[in-house]
Amino acid sequence: MISEVFLIISLSYILGSIPSGVILAKFFELDDIRKIGSGNIGTTNVLRTGNYSAAALTLILDFSKACLAIYLTQMINGQLIILSSLLVLLGHIFPIWLKFKGGKGFASYLGIIFMINFYLFSFIALIWILIFLVIRISSLSALISSFSSIIFTYFLFSSDQFLIFVLTLIIFISHYENIKRLLNGTEKKIK
Repeated sequence: MISEVFLIISLSYILGSIPSGVILAKFFELDDIRKIGSGNIGTTNVLRTGNYSAAALTLILDFSKACLAIYLTQMINGQLIILSSLLVLLGHIFPIWLKFKGGKGFASYLGIIFMINFYLFSFIALIWILIFLVIRISSLSALISSFSSIIFTYFLFSSDQFLIFVLTLIIFISHYENIKRLLNGTEKKIK
């Protein structure tokens, strides 16, 4: 059991730490995304380079690395899903390869939810899309849709309430600077 815990900790954190945005920016010969826009390594900042392919691939890879971590955990020991979920998300936000300065974690959050409960994922993704189409602010869409996961979990999906709450709390903490900008009206829209 101890070896399984160590394996899950290592696999989940290392997978979460893969800096997809930085890797893809180099692959597509874009500017260092840590030096443009918000300085973030996630999909939204890659999108600010104007390269939609790189942004889409960043989203897919950040989503997929979380799915892979949860899948491997289910294969090794399904009782460690909470541990794996937390570590893959924290790995994305605090990657060892980038001196612990990573992304906001929303794409990886979606990957975790997808693996835990497809129906909950569908609701959250739909809410994100609808809000983003109306207001064009990625961070606000992520915050509202992730918060909705707590409500959906409480009223529709009784399982994993604690995990969903903790993951959503982490998303809100990682979006602290965005929340400040939203409150003072300086958060930028995606055009």
